[in-house]
Amino acid sequence: MRVNTLMETSGFSDMQLEVREAISKICSKYPDEYWANHDESGEYPHELHADLAKGGWIGIALPEELGGSGLGISEATMMLHTISESGAGMAGAQSIHANVYATQPVAKFATPIQRQRMLPKLIDGTWRACFGVTEPSTGLETLKLKTRAVRSSNTYKIIGQKVWISSAQVATKMVLLARTTPIEEVSKPNEGLSLFFIDFDLKKPGLELRKIKKMGGRAIDANEVFFDNYIIDGDSLIGKEGQGFKIVLHGMNAER
Repeated sequence: MRVNTLMETSGFSDMQLEVREAISKICSKYPDEYWANHDESGEYPHELHADLAKGGWIGIALPEELGGSGLGISEATMMLHTISESGAGMAGAQSIHANVYATQPVAKFATPIQRQRMLPKLIDGTWRACFGVTEPSTGLETLKLKTRAVRSSNTYKIIGQKVWISSAQVATKMVLLARTTPIEEVSKPNEGLSLFFIDFDLKKPGLELRKIKKMGGRAIDANEVFFDNYIIDGDSLIGKEGQGFKIVLHGMNAER
């Protein structure tokens, strides 16, 4: 485990430095050999995830009343920076990345009942989430996403494809951005997308994963995700239909 002692720390708050010290202590249990082995085998760092969850760090920027720490994005960023510089690299940070940042829109826009149902088990490490936004034919043009969520009574059918989805092999939930109104029918480009917090269950029909081979950072899987009329509950919707782009920015801006 390496700690960058040359990092300038004079501009950080006492709390941010406390986060740095605590995370450094956890990461000291995971030497370079641990990460080299996981990079070679492609195995997810389950032990690090469990240690961070046990210490309450997965919910560092989530509400205290749900089991989180109630700290800010700056403290969360300090945590991920410290994990990365420990020798874990970006693979270590990516192991909890979506659980820290992609959950921010859920914390802000979900109903109290939804938050109570969706967040505590992510915070305590029981669940893991992945972030389903990027698509193969749209790249960074989020407003042109094509994956559809078609409402049918109290459910939606998801149809489409996502790509470069990290940690999908170990995820049980996904924060999903999908189109509920065809792009040709919206009056503004940022309308027609909706955000969902869904069960990500490979045992259910209509969901398929294909792992992408990578040159590095292999401890964290990257995937193509295919939805073929994959059914999700209607109460998976976060906020209002058509407002998903505005809502998801609370996660995307935070992670950027």
